Amino acid sequence: QVQLVESGGGLVQPGGSLRLSCAVSGMIFNLYTMGWYRQAPGKQRELVAGIQSGGTTNYADSVKGRFTISRDNVKNMVYLQMNSLKPEDTAVYYCNAVGYQKLSSWGQGTQVTVSS
Repeated sequence: QVQLVESGGGLVQPGGSLRLSCAVSGMIFNLYTMGWYRQAPGKQRELVAGIQSGGTTNYADSVKGRFTISRDNVKNMVYLQMNSLKPEDTAVYYCNAVGYQKLSSWGQGTQVTVSS
């Protein structure tokens, strides 16, 4: 059974930083391109960053230069370092595989709130 467990969210002031973590189990992790998604109130879930097994990354324009995705293929972990946070980054953040590999089940997500 696949499990995705996100953590690391919280309340932070604009300009601050957070590091999100996602623990993955129940799948052959290094076969999957993994990503971080977010869903703000009233909006659709969107992919903000992806990372292939070999480390190639891509980012949504809205977070490029501020967010960094990484992974540990030994520990089956995915991370999202978020710097220079803005109020519009406020959302619930989720990890999952990307594209056709996306898993049907999602974790509980972790809330990120950027506010002064």
